[in-house]
Amino acid sequence: ENSHDVIVMATPKGQLIYLNKFGKKLLGIPNSAKLNEFHIEDLHPQKHKHFVNQKVLPAILTGESWTGELPLQNFQSGEVIPSLFNGFTVRHPATNEIVALAIICKDITGRKRVEEALKAARDELELRVQERTAEFSRANEVLKQQILERQRAEEQLQESEKKYRLLFNSGNDAIFVFHLEDKKISTFVEVNDVACRKLGYNREELLKLSPRAISTLVENQQIYDRLQKLKTDKHVLYEDEFITKTGTTIPVEISAHLFEFNEKPTIMAIARDITSRKRAESQIREQAALLDKAQDAIFVCDLNNYIIYWNKSAERLYGWTTEEAIGTNAFELLFREDSTQFSNARRTILNHGEWKGELHQITREGKEIIVESRWTLVRDQHGEAKSILLVNTDITERKKIEAQFLQAQRMESIGALAGGIAHDLNNVLAPILTAIQILQARVTDEKSQQILNTIEKNVERGADMVKQILTFARGAEGERIPLQLHDLISEVEKIMLETFPKSIEINLEVPTLLWTVSGDATQLQQVLLNLCVNARDAMPDGGKLSITVENIYLDENFARMHLTATVGKYVVIKVRDTGKGIPKEIKDKIFEPFFTTKEIGKGTGLGLSTVAAIVKSHGGFINVFSELGKGSQFEIYLPASQEFSTEEAHPVEGEIETGNGELILVVDDEPAVLEITRETLQAYGYRVVVARDGAEAVGLFARHLDEIAVVITDMVMPVMDGAATIRALRTISPSVKIIASSGFVEDVQVPQYASNEINALLHKPYTAKQLLNVLRQVLVN
Repeated sequence: ENSHDVIVMATPKGQLIYLNKFGKKLLGIPNSAKLNEFHIEDLHPQKHKHFVNQKVLPAILTGESWTGELPLQNFQSGEVIPSLFNGFTVRHPATNEIVALAIICKDITGRKRVEEALKAARDELELRVQERTAEFSRANEVLKQQILERQRAEEQLQESEKKYRLLFNSGNDAIFVFHLEDKKISTFVEVNDVACRKLGYNREELLKLSPRAISTLVENQQIYDRLQKLKTDKHVLYEDEFITKTGTTIPVEISAHLFEFNEKPTIMAIARDITSRKRAESQIREQAALLDKAQDAIFVCDLNNYIIYWNKSAERLYGWTTEEAIGTNAFELLFREDSTQFSNARRTILNHGEWKGELHQITREGKEIIVESRWTLVRDQHGEAKSILLVNTDITERKKIEAQFLQAQRMESIGALAGGIAHDLNNVLAPILTAIQILQARVTDEKSQQILNTIEKNVERGADMVKQILTFARGAEGERIPLQLHDLISEVEKIMLETFPKSIEINLEVPTLLWTVSGDATQLQQVLLNLCVNARDAMPDGGKLSITVENIYLDENFARMHLTATVGKYVVIKVRDTGKGIPKEIKDKIFEPFFTTKEIGKGTGLGLSTVAAIVKSHGGFINVFSELGKGSQFEIYLPASQEFSTEEAHPVEGEIETGNGELILVVDDEPAVLEITRETLQAYGYRVVVARDGAEAVGLFARHLDEIAVVITDMVMPVMDGAATIRALRTISPSVKIIASSGFVEDVQVPQYASNEINALLHKPYTAKQLLNVLRQVLVN
């Protein structure tokens, strides 16, 4: 901003995104003007615009830079300003792709005037000499007059030389004059006072040196090669570092011109000290590097909402690369069309200078995220608003946990209220039931007995409902004894076979050796019956209902994937149906009391809330997996009773084999699952790359095609699901090894691919041992 050169930044297509203060003043562009409405060609006179578009810009984009004299034009006065134009590309440090065009223009009006004055003086001198020679040849009689005129001319020449010397030694730039000879460069024939002062030499010392003696360019050959271009270009611009008399270095930008002097190719090199510019560039690079290390997404927008800076964390959070984001409208990129949050935040930031709050945004893949956003209005040295700095923290997972906590609080409040109501209902129902029994003994006619029996059954039904409410409200209290689940499951199977429609196929998988659990048999039987009845109701046209039981040791990996789980031994009961499935929007409500999707009179909404209360009172937890049209699976995890586990029931802990640096691609839309799986695999000797959806996975797979040994992919993801991802990966590499990860024991999407599309199925959530064993089997086979 403090440079006395015109400094321009533009998009690779030439659209302006930055112009410094001096540039606006020189070109007559007001501060209020919208830079993105100007193109680089607009900075130059009309007759030069075609040259800029057809020659200069392509040269910059293909050859990295273009240097030469190219005039500018003031927008207000129309004044044409001679300048030295230096254009080059700015590349992304990681991808080496072109991010922007940078242009530095030096106003050489003064230099042109000096050159014109020198030329005029030389022309005048030549004219005088010619006149003097002509006068000598005419006659000797006018010799005296000629001598007088010569003296007068010499006086004018001395005056001209004084002017030249004054101009030569004025200004802040060092000037060197030397000859370009065949295959070598002469010593300096002239230097100005600035050159002596900058390098620390007196004039006599410096005139004994050549450009090679003060340059750090490699082997000095680069100096000769660059100056050789003057024979065709007449002017070159390059950067160098001068070595002073004391050995220190000074970064300089050199503008060299070629002209003939005494019939010799002569070079005048003007060197500008760019120490401050280099320091500023270094600071900018350091600041950008620090911002890229920040965990928060940081980006900057201009006052028209167009993104002008985008850090690495923003790339990771939103999925858009820096090249894709720069120059894009932030509202169109990150918000849905009907979002009012952005406009409200923008109004506040412009009025008050800062804003903070929560925003709902979308990623490149269309996934909705929640961010905690802090906006700050950035002003220039004059106090005028010029851009907006945004710092966004992803709080999507935190909001989910808060929602779970609020739901738990709501359930606790509902439980307390339901417990109080149930207690009062018990007090109402107890005397009614007693009165009915008294009336049944006194009234003997058949019709009255039928009425009393009907009333009694309904009161008892109400009492059972009250009992369920109390179970939910107070927790399932009861006797806790060591239980083997075989008998309990057999009784439930018997009830189902006797009462369920024949159109429902019932399958049981219960191993002989099961760990014991400490619990109440009646309550656990109620849990199974409630789940099985719900499964029956979900399959009105028939289907398959299966119950599987197994011993499982939950490790830290599993516990981190499920918040209510703890490390230790469990017996897990899985009830699976092929029914209608549970809609996503009501899945979080199914365990709330009185919530039901059944018709009035066909459900109270207490079944699953009772199941949750009983399982919780036994120290266990529940997993639910469901998809519309594909069925549901409820997994009941009950802590094994260590005291009563038999020796033979202990699993044989096999030795887990570690990896040998194989690269594994993990694909899952759940950040927690990605991170935990990555940590586990890395801890056991594997290298890992992760993708948040199928589309990203295909891109990563294509880039690491020769390295990836196995792909582990979730089957249910947004944008591109597991089945589509598997097909795409097989198209790229038919021999790739794939492990499908699913919440269902028998995900209906998987069997159709099992024979030739996937190599193994991994049930979620999984332990570290399960993950590593399945991975090793796939690698070996």
